[in-house]
Amino acid sequence: MADITVRSMTAADADRVLAIYQAGLDAGNASFETTAPTWAAFDATRLTGHRFVAVDPDGTVLGWIAVSPTSTRAVYAGVVEHSVYVDPAAQGRGVARLLLEALVASTEAAGIWTIQSGIFPENAASLTLHRRAGFRVVGVRERVGRHHGRWRDVVLLERRSPAIT
Repeated sequence: MADITVRSMTAADADRVLAIYQAGLDAGNASFETTAPTWAAFDATRLTGHRFVAVDPDGTVLGWIAVSPTSTRAVYAGVVEHSVYVDPAAQGRGVARLLLEALVASTEAAGIWTIQSGIFPENAASLTLHRRAGFRVVGVRERVGRHHGRWRDVVLLERRSPAIT
């Protein structure tokens, strides 16, 4: 992992970010979505201050993390939902952990008190990653949506910042 660095995501990363996103969607246990959005749609729905990419020494993007607001209501200004995706060829190298650490640091510095995520129960690696990063299971939304013709459950997790009281 010493050879992997995390930096802010830029528009120049768009092609790799969206390709990694699509690879995760194609694997079948990342999201209800089946097609990655355009960069314009991605860019419009993610908060700019909390988007990161992990890169190898050559500058190749190995994974990304970003957040979206959960609501436009002021009372929820400190609550975001995140997504983290890693290139299948880079999985198991600690990329997602590094990205999640960067995200926690940036959100806490910005006064965000809750990061949440919905994860398919079959995505055991992601559930383990999030538990190790201080996320707790809030509950399971049973049969919340159909994906590839079958009902899917979603495990709802959240991390409350201990730094923000």
